[in-house]
Amino acid sequence: MAELLKQLTEIGGVSGDEGRVRRLIEKEISPFVDDVYTDRIGNLIAYKKGKNSSKKIMLCAHMDEVGLIISAIQEDGTLKFRTVGGIDPRILVSKRVLIGENVCPGVLGIKAIHLQEAEERQNAVRVKQMYIDIGALSREEAGQAVRLGDYAVFDSKYVEFGDNKVKAKALDDRAGCAILIELMKQEYDNDIYACFSVQEEVGLRGAEVLGYSINPDIAIIVEGTTCSDVPDVEQHLYSTEMGKGPAITIMDATSYASKELVDAFVKTAQKEGIPFQFKKGATGGNDAGRIHLAREGIKTATVSVPCRYIHSPSSVMDLNDYNNTIRLLSTFLKGCGL
Repeated sequence: MAELLKQLTEIGGVSGDEGRVRRLIEKEISPFVDDVYTDRIGNLIAYKKGKNSSKKIMLCAHMDEVGLIISAIQEDGTLKFRTVGGIDPRILVSKRVLIGENVCPGVLGIKAIHLQEAEERQNAVRVKQMYIDIGALSREEAGQAVRLGDYAVFDSKYVEFGDNKVKAKALDDRAGCAILIELMKQEYDNDIYACFSVQEEVGLRGAEVLGYSINPDIAIIVEGTTCSDVPDVEQHLYSTEMGKGPAITIMDATSYASKELVDAFVKTAQKEGIPFQFKKGATGGNDAGRIHLAREGIKTATVSVPCRYIHSPSSVMDLNDYNNTIRLLSTFLKGCGL
């Protein structure tokens, strides 16, 4: 299980460039399902036939991660870039990245502090002030290693540390992808469609296609979500807390969860003694925002793994929360009579 998480988080897959992630998931999940296919936009769908096939249940996790895209190669060989998805510019300076199919290493740089004016030092660095240094001395030399439109991902390794914690990039939402793979190793009464969506971080685009094409009776989104139990945040502002179990969403900026599904998850957790929490924040969104609006409307809910420092090179997750999310979803799916 840890090895699967390691592989999924260390591979690159910025929004619009999910191919490597898709190929790995297809390889891992194929032995346990009846069919696997890719739709026109790039979503991966794995179908597992149920024992009686009375209902069609859709599970969804997105394959893409936030990252960068190369927008210019400068005369001195440095690269200018744009962010893909929501990234706080303050976390970018001095980070290592891997660029394009050639996996070209680079470092994000800015003008040295010794050369900055006093006013510059007082303000947060903006993306347009940064560049990527790949060690090239000219535009021609840099052009041999990278191209315009190449994607760059954070160069970050999966590390287990502390009290059952893991550090990795892209836990939002490779944690969800890993959970779906684990769930499809089990047997269920209902038909299950495990859907791995594209371009969630840039507008929930793959999910819109999936909601329409799969048209399930029930949709469950599995996410890595914000965990805000950190210094300088008052407790009443916590969105989720690490170690308190999977987070069940009631509402966010893009959707209201089905009250029937929320109640069913709560009853399942209480019956089985599985720790859980409600996601308290109502900002942000995920693939539920598009799926619940498909066709005549789809009964939808979201279950998430709390992750600190998401959309950064060093997101942190508690493996107990991860395993309890698998337990909750597995138990729910096996007893799903909704």
